[in-house]
Amino acid sequence: MTATSRQLPAPGSARSRLGWRRVKKARAPAFKYTALLIFAVIVLMPVYILIVTGFKGVGETDPAHAWSLPSVWTLSAWHEAWTQLSPYMLNSLKLAVPATLLSTILGCLNGFALSKWRFPGANIIFTLFLFGMFIPYQAVMIPLTELLANLHFPAQLPRLALAHIIYGIPITTLIFRNYYATIPEDLMEASRMDGAGMLRTLWSVVLPISVPAFVVTIIWQFTSIWNDFLFAVFIITDPSQYPVTVALNNTTGSLVSAYNLQMSAALLASLPTLVVYILLGRYFMRGLMAGALKG
Repeated sequence: MTATSRQLPAPGSARSRLGWRRVKKARAPAFKYTALLIFAVIVLMPVYILIVTGFKGVGETDPAHAWSLPSVWTLSAWHEAWTQLSPYMLNSLKLAVPATLLSTILGCLNGFALSKWRFPGANIIFTLFLFGMFIPYQAVMIPLTELLANLHFPAQLPRLALAHIIYGIPITTLIFRNYYATIPEDLMEASRMDGAGMLRTLWSVVLPISVPAFVVTIIWQFTSIWNDFLFAVFIITDPSQYPVTVALNNTTGSLVSAYNLQMSAALLASLPTLVVYILLGRYFMRGLMAGALKG
């Protein structure tokens, strides 16, 4: 037996298995990043078409040339889209910001009461809250509009905001209830021993550590309210009060489809939610995971 043959590990030996493990471990990051790159390309392909088409003139926007870069880059579609959508984006801001804040505050109060104030029937009430998450919009549109009309609540945006606040309470309550269930009972007991009542404990002890839950509910509610179309179509009767999602329908051409205008308008309408995710996105998964530990 030569010296070379003595140095090679025998097939199936411990050294051979260790070598294959090292090879697999070295290949794993390459496979992972390759898969992530493929998924990123697939996801970003529609975004590429949106952006590129927005910079094209009307004559270059036929679907056959969707992938090609514009021969002449122009901002005319973006300017026209902003001119048409800016009043309606302001309507969406007037709707989404107060509705998001109010539904978040109500969910915070409900979640704290249902997780830390164990009154009789708390689980039944929480279950009834959860039922509200599974009621589709289409099933409540007619009774909801009639109810809002009979309440004589201010019409247009205030009435639409009220609908979103009520419909957002179940999900915000669930998020805060699961998050507050992770707070140790010893902390609550120490607060009570110091003489703090329920509201004082919420204000001084619980709220300072509730930032992740607030971030999750704000992102969730703002996105769902901003992107809503069905509630706005049913509840808003004044076209000047439409949110931006409804106003996007007006960017479709009557005879010829202005794809460049539609693409740029769609991107402009999605910018606020994108900004919210960029600013608060790093806290989103942290808040979800914190609330997923108990439930």
